[in-house]
Amino acid sequence: MEGHAASGSKPTPPATLVIFGAGGDLTKRLLMPALYNLAGSHLLDDTTTIWGVDHGDGSDETWRRSLSDTMESFTKDETAEFHAQHIDPTAWGFVRDRLHYLKGDFLAPETYHAIAETISGNAVFYLAVAARFFAPIVEHLGQAGLLTQSDDAFRRVVIEKPFGSDLASAQALNKRLLAVADESQLYRIDHFLGKETVQSILAIRFANGMFEPIWRRDFVDHVQITAAETIGVEERGAFYEPTGALRDMVPNHLFQLLCMTAMEPPVSFDAEAVRTEKAKLVQALRPVQPQEAVRGQYRAGTEQGRAVPSYRDEPHVAEESRTETYAALKLTIDNWRWGGVPFYLRTGKRMIGRRTEIAVHFKPAPYRLFRDTPVDQIAPNILRIMVDPVQGMSTEFNAKVPGPSMRLGAVRSTFREGDFFAQEPNVGYETLLYDCLRGDATLFQRADTIEASWAVVDPLVRAWGAGGEPEPYGAGSAGPNAADDLLARDGRRWLPLDGE
Repeated sequence: MEGHAASGSKPTPPATLVIFGAGGDLTKRLLMPALYNLAGSHLLDDTTTIWGVDHGDGSDETWRRSLSDTMESFTKDETAEFHAQHIDPTAWGFVRDRLHYLKGDFLAPETYHAIAETISGNAVFYLAVAARFFAPIVEHLGQAGLLTQSDDAFRRVVIEKPFGSDLASAQALNKRLLAVADESQLYRIDHFLGKETVQSILAIRFANGMFEPIWRRDFVDHVQITAAETIGVEERGAFYEPTGALRDMVPNHLFQLLCMTAMEPPVSFDAEAVRTEKAKLVQALRPVQPQEAVRGQYRAGTEQGRAVPSYRDEPHVAEESRTETYAALKLTIDNWRWGGVPFYLRTGKRMIGRRTEIAVHFKPAPYRLFRDTPVDQIAPNILRIMVDPVQGMSTEFNAKVPGPSMRLGAVRSTFREGDFFAQEPNVGYETLLYDCLRGDATLFQRADTIEASWAVVDPLVRAWGAGGEPEPYGAGSAGPNAADDLLARDGRRWLPLDGE
C-alpha cells in the first residue's frame, strides 16, 4: 500500500499476528478496526500476515467475508466503539487480503503443530479468549517451540485482562506463564492505556514546569479518580456476576490512571524505567481495609428519561445477587511525595453521568489576606484531566468578580484535544498493537505490578466475598449515600457527575 506513515512514525517490522479467538467479539469489535486504522495510517509492514484461530468451521474466505460484513455494519451503528461514515476500501483491503483462518482446539497439541508449520520469523500471539485459556495456550505455545526466539525472530504474547481474580490466582497465573516465557515476551494489555489522554498525563506532568513542582503533598489536598458509566451490565450478566466492579475496574484500569498520576519521574521514557516507577508506586499503596471502601448495587431507576431495571433483574443475574456494580475506596500512598494525601477512587454503572477523569484538588490559599473583604470562602483550585467522553484538561481557579468590592468567583479554563489537534480514528487498541509489534512495552503491565495491585485490594476481595449486602443506589444517581459519607468523614466531597 502506497503512502507514508502517519506523524513520521515508522511501520511495524515484518511479523505474523496470530489471534486466538478469531470469531470472538473482541476480534470483531476492536482488533479488526484497530488494524484497519493502522493500515489507513500506513503503520503496518506490507508483509504483515494475520492468522485467526478458533474452534468453529471456517476458511480464509468465510472469515474475510464475515469480518468485512462486520466492518460495514459499523457505518450504521453509531453506538459502536468504532464508527465510520464509510469503510475505506484500500485500508480494509490491505487487512482483508492478509487474513487467514485455522480451525483448531485451543487445548489440542495438533493446533500448535499446524501453527508451527504455517509461520516463521517474527510472530505475536494475541489471546482474545476467556481467561481460563491464558495459561494453557501459552504452555502449548512453549511446548511446540513457538516461543523460542532468535537474533532474527521475536516471539511475543498479548494477554487480555483479567490477570487473575485475586492475589493468589494472579500469582498462580504468572507462575505458569513465566515457566515457559520470559517476562519480556509477555504483553499484558489494558485498553485504558491506549486512550490518548491517559498517555498524555505523563506529558502534562513532566513537560510543563508549572505542574511538577506543586505535584506533591505540600500543595495537593487530595485526588479523585472517577470512571463512571451510564450503562448497566446489558447482556454481560454472566461475566459480571462473578466479577463485579472491584475486580473489573480497580486493580487494573483505575490503578493505571493512579500510576500515571502519582508515579515518580522515570529516568527516561524507556519501557523498563517507566514500568519500574509504576511498580514502585503500587508497592507503596497501603492495603485497603473494608472501612475505607464502599460497595453498591444499582436498583431500578431512570436513565435519560427511560425506566431501567435493577441489576438483579438483568439477564443472567441471580435474584439475590450481592455482586457490586459500584465501588469507592480511599487509598493511602506511603512515600515521601504523597504521605498524608488521600486518593479517592470510584467506579460504577448506571450513574447519572458518564465520565472518566482525574481531579487534583490543591490546598486552599491563605484565607487571612481577605479578612477585611466580603469574601466568605475561597473555592479550591482543581486540575481536571479528562479522559472520557471529553479528552483534555481544565483548571478551576478564583478570579475577582468585576465591581467596586472584592468578590471572588470560581472560573474555569478548558483545553480540549480536538480543538488543537487533529483526531486520528481510534478504538484504544491502535497504539497498543503498534507498540507490541515494535517491542515497546511501556504501556503494558509487568508481573510485579499485577501482583502488587491485587495485594492492595485483597482485603476487600476477601471481605466482600464473605457476604453482606451492597449499598443500594438508584439507577441514574451519583451512587450510594455511603460513598458520600466516605469523603464527608474527611471533610471532603465528590465532584458532581452531572454537567461538565
